[in-house]
Amino acid sequence: MTRKVLIVEDEEYVLHVLKTILGTDGYRILTAKNGESAKMKILTHQPDMILLDLGLPDIDGVDLLKKLRSWTKVPVLVVSARTTEKDKVLALDQGADDYISKPFSSPELLARIRAAFRRNIIADYVVDTFSVGDFLIDFEKRVVTVKSVPVRLTQIEYQIVELIARQPGKVMTYGYLIKNIWGPYADTQNNRILRVNMSNIRRKIEEDSMNPRYILTEIGVGYRMAEN
Repeated sequence: MTRKVLIVEDEEYVLHVLKTILGTDGYRILTAKNGESAKMKILTHQPDMILLDLGLPDIDGVDLLKKLRSWTKVPVLVVSARTTEKDKVLALDQGADDYISKPFSSPELLARIRAAFRRNIIADYVVDTFSVGDFLIDFEKRVVTVKSVPVRLTQIEYQIVELIARQPGKVMTYGYLIKNIWGPYADTQNNRILRVNMSNIRRKIEEDSMNPRYILTEIGVGYRMAEN
């Protein structure tokens, strides 16, 4: 079945470029130039993915994203000219599945779309294990191994690894991880305790902790688990 992608973009040139890239790759395309139109298209056509610009004429894209996340789990890939860490963190914290900055290349955009679809499929099933390279985590047994050798993690360290590994390839912001590990009242502006724990985790699971292979850093934003 051909997947439907809704492009929410008010700039004609960018809209044309996105339509050309996705159309050539075989996607069925829907378009909306503002937030209200986007909501109607989602309700009536039920797209499989949304490409969302943040600079819409009637509503800020982050506010629209927040509203969407209250009633739909459809994957959302933000495609925006806003490139600051603050903008990326805000969009990801409000439920974006990924963030790509303009200008972008066709191969990168299509790769991000495929990755988001893969993560969405995985999230629909109960996964007992995750592996990448020599790294393996058994969620049921709560056991982490590297090259078949068990790794001794503290309870907090394991919770961090599991949270990131549950959605490989997806960026988990510092704030999201802190809230989910230390609770909703934790100080999300101070990520020192998270960084200390990540340093310990990498020392235990990485061959070279300064050049990690498994848990990667998105500078100023958060962490993501590598994918095979």
